[in-house]
Amino acid sequence: EYCSNWGRAQLEPNMAAWRQAISKNLREIRIHLCQTSKSSQGVRDFIEKHYVELKQLNPTFPFLIRECSGIEPKLYGRFDYGQEKCISLVDLHSDQVLKKLESLVTTGQ
Repeated sequence: EYCSNWGRAQLEPNMAAWRQAISKNLREIRIHLCQTSKSSQGVRDFIEKHYVELKQLNPTFPFLIRECSGIEPKLYGRFDYGQEKCISLVDLHSDQVLKKLESLVTTGQ
């Protein structure tokens, strides 16, 4: 039990570190999703579970969420000099979407 608590304490600061680095590494994040499709369900869950925390850690950072019927869910990151990276989020669960966002943020370091 002691070891498992220690492991959690070690993970939490690392997880928070990349979340706080969003505004340092990126200029904008856009999430495109469908309001009703099964392929966007994980993205909708991600927004419900994680958006508030991400916004609190990066209050002035532009998180743009775009809903459109029938589109494929995607994550766009805009870096310096207008460079963009697009990641497909089709049929991913909420935690997988979070991992994709983390990879996008750490790409910009």
